[in-house]
Parts: sequence; structure tokens; C-alpha cells
Amino acid sequence: MSDHDDITHGPAPLGAVEAAPLHGAVDALARALHEYVDTAVGVRAEFGAAEADEDPRILALETRIATYNANVFDALHSTLGMHPDLTTLTWGEDEAAEHDHDHPEGEAEEAEVFYLGFVVTPPTRPTDSSMGTVIDLLDEAGEDTVTKLVDAGFDVVEWAASRGEPGLFDDEDDDDQS
Repeated sequence: MSDHDDITHGPAPLGAVEAAPLHGAVDALARALHEYVDTAVGVRAEFGAAEADEDPRILALETRIATYNANVFDALHSTLGMHPDLTTLTWGEDEAAEHDHDHPEGEAEEAEVFYLGFVVTPPTRPTDSSMGTVIDLLDEAGEDTVTKLVDAGFDVVEWAASRGEPGLFDDEDDDDQS
């Protein structure tokens, strides 16, 4: 039995839902984000940007923030049955427009979705890297891959680096993922 079989994920409205635990998860994330800002300001006052990015205090907070963000997702998912996309970064209409994909009018777009997955465990030797570093490395690799695909003549309409599940694109329905 999957976690999508209960009434929370059903088609009927839930009625009254106790929101306090959801707000509690968000509040914990907000406190960690405020702590991150305070720590980042202090670390940056001592070190250059590259060193600050790899500072153990920053890496530890990034891992904690990722965990709290997952807790918010889990709280919303288990309580409301929703699959919130809380980690996508967007910079507004202007930049979104530069990623529009044109294809001839009236012709079906011939695009396919490809995935490359990794199962990663925490480092087993001393390192400044955290599990949060993995998404940064995958994001960099994604940018490099897009460049290689475009150089090879392909049009990369969208791409995503995600943690936990494949990233969904605008035209995908997360119900098809179950």
C-alpha cells in the first residue's frame, strides 16, 4: 500500500485541517534560514566568497535547511496530499521568456524527457562537502550538458536538477509519476 492510497490523496475535499503543524514546519525552516543569513554575513566578513561557500558552518546550515525544507514538503504532502514544488528557482518573466521554445505553427513538438539518476550516500572520509553539495555539482553538470547538447544541434527546452524525485516540467502531471 503506497502513501497515496489514503483519503489525504483522494479526490474529495479534506474539510477542516489543522494548520498548526504545517506552520510549525515552516517556522523551523524560517529560523534556520535566518540563522544561515546571520552566519553567512559573519563568515563572509572573515573569508572570500569561494571560501565562505565551503565553510563548514555554512555547509552544515545548508544541510539543515535542506532537511527542514524536506520536512515542510513531507508535512504538506502527508496532511494535504499535495506535492509542493518548494525548491525551484525562478527569476521572473524576462528570463523565463528567453527559454521559450519555438516550433512551426500547427506541428506537434517532438520532444522527449530524459533522466539520469544517482543514489548518493554521505561522504565516508573527512570532507567539507555535504549532501547539499551534490545538487550543486549536478546543477553544474546540467549546465555543461546543456551546452554540449546545444553544440550538438539539439534544442534543450527545459532541464532540472532535483533531489529525491525527477524534476517535473511544465507539461508533466505529477500524478503520472506514481
